[in-house]
Amino acid sequence: MKRRLAREIAIQSLYHMEMNEVEAEEAVTMLLAEAAGDNESEVEKLSDVDATREFVLEIVKGTWNQREAIDGLLADYLKGWQLSRLSRVDRQVLRLATYEMIFRDDVPGKVAVNEAIELAKHFGTADSGKFVNGVLGKMIQDVEQLKSKI
Repeated sequence: MKRRLAREIAIQSLYHMEMNEVEAEEAVTMLLAEAAGDNESEVEKLSDVDATREFVLEIVKGTWNQREAIDGLLADYLKGWQLSRLSRVDRQVLRLATYEMIFRDDVPGKVAVNEAIELAKHFGTADSGKFVNGVLGKMIQDVEQLKSKI
């Protein structure tokens, strides 16, 4: 399974869920179908489409279900910013990375941060990568302490 592609679909799913008030299953199913139609070669490269769908659903549902706790954590690291004022893309990227760093044990913090930076560059503005790096770079220093609070 290509986790980068899975994370791209997860970011798009989270964005879709926030914009259109749909459930995770509907958003993920639609975006996987769209990805298959738009870029068949990438989706075909996935060793197991079902495993990818399950992974995407797992991280999307986890991020969405923990968003209140995640947003509370992010608020402490958004110096001079409010979460509600961030672009929807940056907000979803930060939420997913925070979920992976704090609530999952199978993703090293540095991997979550690096993936988030790349996703922010891919989906966000010219400054999104730097912004996400700044926020998550501060958070990763406190990750063990944050895990113990949750």
